[in-house]
This record gives sequence, C-alpha cells and structure tokens, in this order.
Amino acid sequence: MRYPSLVTGACAAAAIFAFTGCGTGGYSDDGNQSAGKDLFLAANCGACHTLADAGTAGQIGPNLDDAFAQARADGMSESTFVNVTRDQILFPITDPSTEQVGMPGPGQTLPECGGDDAAGAGDFCVEDQEQAASDIAAYVGRVAGTGASATPDKPMDGKSIFAASCGSCHTLADAGTTGNVGPNLDEAKPPKSLVIDRVTNGQGAMPSFKDSLNGAQIEAVAEYVSAAGR
Repeated sequence: MRYPSLVTGACAAAAIFAFTGCGTGGYSDDGNQSAGKDLFLAANCGACHTLADAGTAGQIGPNLDDAFAQARADGMSESTFVNVTRDQILFPITDPSTEQVGMPGPGQTLPECGGDDAAGAGDFCVEDQEQAASDIAAYVGRVAGTGASATPDKPMDGKSIFAASCGSCHTLADAGTTGNVGPNLDEAKPPKSLVIDRVTNGQGAMPSFKDSLNGAQIEAVAEYVSAAGR
C-alpha cells in the first residue's frame, strides 16, 4: 500500500489542486530551486519518492517523474506543478479514509528549528517551514517528469542504504532516524533473515525494494539493521 498519489491522472489532479483553492490556494513563486534540491535530499524525501534528477527511488509515495510527465508533455505550466507539490507538503492527507498510508505532515517532514516538532526530529530541521516547502516545490516543479536520468553512486554500506531508503518510515537510533510509518526497529529488533524477507518482498504498507536495491545492498542493510537494533 502507498499513501495517496500526488497526482491521480496527472492533468486531472493538478487541475483540481491548482484551481479549486486547495491548501494555500495561491501561486508560490518565491522558491529557490537549488536550495530545494538540497532540502529534498536532506529531508529524505527520496526514501518515499522516485525523482530521477535527485537520484532517488522511493516507492512508498508517488513516483514524481511519472506523476508529472504526461501533464508536462501536454503543456501544463510549471507553476501548476510547483503549487501542487507545495500544497501536498504543507497540507497532506495524513490519515486517508482508504487503507493507504498517509503522507506525514510538515511537522515531521520539515520540523522547524527550535519548535516542538524539532525535539524528536534528529539532526534535521528548517528555519522556515513554508519557505522550505516553497523551495522543494520549486525544485520538483522544475525537474519532475523532464526525463532526467541521474544515476547516482549506489551506496553499499548498510547504514547509508538504510538512511536513504528506510529512515523516513522507521525509527532506528543508530541511524538517527525517527520515522513512524513502519515499526520502530529499536523495539522490534528483527533478525537478519526477516529484514531480508521484508526488504525483498515487502508486506502490508511496506513495498518491495528488490527493483531498487541489488542483492548485495539488501544483504548489507539487513546485516546493519539486525545488528544496530540490538
């Protein structure tokens, strides 16, 4: 299961969000695309979302390239993509009526430094939540669905793989992650064999990662999780 698509039929949903006043209801043009890419990576958005330009392959949330590719090809404006993305960050469906997993709210994805949410957010926080959302939206709106084919170096150590692909959903103290979509791994303490099975095949809300991680990477992250959670 995945949380509700950013775009359900790219043109239709983009039009709904852009023209029905959802969320902010206004055009955001103050985002910094360069800062947005840095934030997209720092906030670990790629653990849930595929975005070629950022080199990420998350499968829990919508594939951002697929979400906007057809709408972009049909001539829909970049400003629409920016606003759809910004509204989804700031006003997500955190508890959908379906069996899908909700998207975490901005207090979890973009906790403000010094705020109540930052206390349990590890090392990552932002000075201005709305500006951070605008920056990420400006970046995603510019690159999503453009056909970029970034091929980043794939990490091979278990801790890096976990941080890139798993930390937004799971808490693991050694990795400094506080995700609460999936089980707390410090409490669950899964054995290596179970981690390999879940990462390879998925279960329930957790997708399979066998198409985005090779065998050696799955082995490495399983070894890391089974050791770090004890």
